[in-house]
Amino acid sequence: MKAIIVTKQGPADGLKLKDIPKPTPAANEVLIKVHAATVTSGDVFMRKLPSLAFIGMRLMGMRKKTIPGHEFAGEVEAVGKDVRGFRVGDQVFGTTTGLSTGANAEYISLPEERKTGVLALKPANMSYEEAAAVPVGAMTALYLLQKANIQPGQKVLIYGASGSVGTYAVQIAKALGAEVTGVSSTSKQELVQSLGADKVIDYTQEDFTQSGETYDVIFDAVGKSSRSSAKQALKTGGYYLSVGSITSPKVKELVFLRGLIEAGKIRAVIDRRYPLAQTADAHRYVESGRKTGNVIIAVAQSS
Repeated sequence: MKAIIVTKQGPADGLKLKDIPKPTPAANEVLIKVHAATVTSGDVFMRKLPSLAFIGMRLMGMRKKTIPGHEFAGEVEAVGKDVRGFRVGDQVFGTTTGLSTGANAEYISLPEERKTGVLALKPANMSYEEAAAVPVGAMTALYLLQKANIQPGQKVLIYGASGSVGTYAVQIAKALGAEVTGVSSTSKQELVQSLGADKVIDYTQEDFTQSGETYDVIFDAVGKSSRSSAKQALKTGGYYLSVGSITSPKVKELVFLRGLIEAGKIRAVIDRRYPLAQTADAHRYVESGRKTGNVIIAVAQSS
């Protein structure tokens, strides 16, 4: 099979398309033909880390990936003898978190259940490309927003509302009944409004911390603010959330998100698509900081 291999840590030039053996699923594993994967800011971060950094990261369940790619959607091609929750032909989506093998490949074999990652049936009303863009960004947004126990009518501000996490945070907060304000650049105002934001602030024209408005929840979805800088815009007893926090994905959360998607309350925002052979170019684009929503690797179409 064809796969992207990390030949060296550092620049995107170290990502090479190679032919490697197709994996064989172990007794507890599911073999998936990958139709689509993504390149996230997390993938870029992991690629740029020096090899020695992974010694400490293993303690947090993170492993150096020989094949990059943390989220995917595809079709089950084979299952191990101990697998009970999936069968051949199932359309699935999930993450490769904690594995040394990622999703920028034609096939991936991964455990049916594990502590660090998730696998579930994909939403029926999403394409493989749309579904591949859900697990990391949407679960991060959901996990953090759940910490705030959002109640209908509360005011929630999403800083960085046009990114992968931010686009989902806007939609999830709305689905929970919040009054949502999104903060983005001038060119992305229309997108954020289309996701359901009640109000959009252009950060190039206005500093939300100086407006006099206060919020029950402030969610920094890009990691560019701080609790101290946002404090004056936060109500007494309010929650400040940051994408920099450690998350713990669970299958039940991915299933919950699937329900919201199938109910028409969440959609994926896709910026660009690249064939598998151009994964390095996708990394360069994500690294530029210009992306809106998600960047897709169209794997099956590349075959």
